[in-house]
Amino acid sequence: MKLVVFETEPRERVAFEALGAESLHFETVALNPASLAAATDADVISVFIHSRIDRTMIEQLPQLRLIATRSTGTDHIDLDACRARGITVCNVPAYGENTVAEHVFALLLAISHRIVEGVARTRAGGFECEDLQGFDLSGRTLGVVGTGRIGRHVIRIAQGFGMPVLAYDPMPDPVYAAEAGIEYCALDALLSEADVVSLHVPATAQTHNLIDDAALARMKPGSVLINTARGSVVDVLALIRALRSGHLAAAGLDVLPGEPEIREEAELVCAASPAPQALAVLAAEQVLMHMPNVLVTPHSAFNTREAVQRIVDTTVENIREFFAGRVINTA
Repeated sequence: MKLVVFETEPRERVAFEALGAESLHFETVALNPASLAAATDADVISVFIHSRIDRTMIEQLPQLRLIATRSTGTDHIDLDACRARGITVCNVPAYGENTVAEHVFALLLAISHRIVEGVARTRAGGFECEDLQGFDLSGRTLGVVGTGRIGRHVIRIAQGFGMPVLAYDPMPDPVYAAEAGIEYCALDALLSEADVVSLHVPATAQTHNLIDDAALARMKPGSVLINTARGSVVDVLALIRALRSGHLAAAGLDVLPGEPEIREEAELVCAASPAPQALAVLAAEQVLMHMPNVLVTPHSAFNTREAVQRIVDTTVENIREFFAGRVINTA
């Protein structure tokens, strides 16, 4: 059985080598049309979020039986095409609930205490702070959109800061709400009452551009948006408009809808017929990344030593069980 691991970092190799696969091949790049040849005879592949696996690529992998993604989300894989071919897809259901939640507050505290601006000033030799006044988190209402594992960790941390919490979830859990001392409400009510809105929903057809012009208009003037979920949840053009008008005070983003385009910017711009929509998204995200009231991190909320080890351990276990004829953690 041949296993090909894409987007591999050196620290991951030992764990995959311990599987004892008959044939094991590592690729440092993502799986894409250019790197597909490395997997044409693979039985199992492991990928990360930068690989985009569509129906056309799957058709060129005739022996493929398992895709083990080193992520919770599977929106980078055409699941319908995999089901049609009988290919199993396994994910990592839980690895970084606390990790991503901590990143939410890293972004929020950097915004509320003007950390990035302050560090830049002192490095330039200045030590004045009069125009770097921030705001307290204590007493400000946090709206959490999505109360899965990560959302619940965010709520726990917020309560430690003394932040009242409102929550929205299409499937509210009244038992959890009573235990956590929070209140579920409609999304419109959350947006209009929260001082900070933090997004924790998957990328689906229902959540695509969930935060659009209308949603942003409902948010309180001077509020803050944090997105560590998926880039497609926020309409970036609408977000730019809300930030430029001053209606929204700031945004902290770990994800953007055009991440593949950003990584392949040169190829996209130089393509013979670049897609207008892709170019528009790329241009919008370049604007966002340079706005003074926006902090963007490179989809790194998950990236701690502990969380990455949990990802690798679970992925290896998924593959080991598959080799043994058992299937766990199916997406």
